[in-house]
Amino acid sequence: MTYVVTTPSFSGPVEVLLQLISSHELDVVDIPLASVVDQFVDTLKNRRESLEVEEISEFLLIGAILLEMKSQRLLPGRDDTEPDEEFIGWEERDVLLARLLELRTYAGAADAFVAYFERAARSYPRLSGLNEGFVVTPPDLLAGVSPAQLAQAYLRGIEEKPVPVVRLHHVTVDAVTVAETVVVLAERLPLLGRVSFRELIRGLETRIEIIVHFLALLELCKLGHVELGQGETFGDVEVTWVEQGEGLDLGRVDVYEG
Repeated sequence: MTYVVTTPSFSGPVEVLLQLISSHELDVVDIPLASVVDQFVDTLKNRRESLEVEEISEFLLIGAILLEMKSQRLLPGRDDTEPDEEFIGWEERDVLLARLLELRTYAGAADAFVAYFERAARSYPRLSGLNEGFVVTPPDLLAGVSPAQLAQAYLRGIEEKPVPVVRLHHVTVDAVTVAETVVVLAERLPLLGRVSFRELIRGLETRIEIIVHFLALLELCKLGHVELGQGETFGDVEVTWVEQGEGLDLGRVDVYEG
């Protein structure tokens, strides 16, 4: 909403009034703010459409600014000076502050050089050198090397090297799975009843077979088909088969890889 205000020295939108006072084209002392507020209230009373909060907020903001500016003009003190006079000397002060900071940097560098000089004063240079007549002759690295040998060395250096291939045809991989071992133990353990793990793996030759048997026992224990016990620390692990009505569910056996 563009609110028009009428005063003895101005008539027009209130936004323009604020701009003229800010640019010192009008003196805020000559503006009666009470009449400005009364005119705004009368305008709101005569409006037929609904009242918008943004319009009231905008007028309150402008009114607060005008009230503050007029209070500063009427009250005595440091605000009697022109606003432009408050900024006099700011540029010179900024330049002085920059120079002080620059001088502090140079002073820090000077202190660092003094510390270096004091450290160097505590060291002593080596005064004695090589004996007279002592000549150091570096070896000739190309002595006895012909241009043809040098060219052959260059060709050997730029030729493509064969990619190393690791052949595993001689390596035998034991295909032992936990699921298969679970089935084998489910057939053996009911016949053995109670047996130690040492007796159970007797006859196995490779480490992978022993590990797979141990994992298979853990799977059977998890499924509730065997009980594991150890009478003493580092003693033999006793394996006992537990009879159950339901059969072995291989779908619940975890798959181990690697």
